[in-house]
Amino acid sequence: MSIAQIKNLQRRLGNLEQEAIAEVTRACGHELWQSLGFDALDAIEDPDRRARANYYYGQLQVVRELSDVIG
Repeated sequence: MSIAQIKNLQRRLGNLEQEAIAEVTRACGHELWQSLGFDALDAIEDPDRRARANYYYGQLQVVRELSDVIG
């Protein structure tokens, strides 16, 4: 993979990470989930919001794992 491709991938992963963070925060209604982790998502009473938060939290984990691999 060329340097330009890696930089482009890092930029796109950064955009996905920011989107996922924003969506989990929106679903939770606060930013405390960032310090509490996955357990904060289970406390969401509305099943639709909880499902959305879990989806984006999973996306966030994948993005962070990929970012770690490519550096």
